[in-house]
Amino acid sequence: VADWYAEDYYKTGPTRNPRGPETGDFRVGRGGSWIDHPAVLATTYRNRLLPPFSANLIGFRCAKSP
Repeated sequence: VADWYAEDYYKTGPTRNPRGPETGDFRVGRGGSWIDHPAVLATTYRNRLLPPFSANLIGFRCAKSP
């Protein structure tokens, strides 16, 4: 399943208890899904997407702040 990430998150985000960016126009899809070409299945693959984009091949991960 592809995940959403901010494009520069790993360059500027905190290393402890990250909460993500407050603003931005795009999100980064990291990795691929069951329908993608094998070349994009690696977690190192990135794709720029607009936040309104939705599809059954985009997933999410749950996280809870302490």
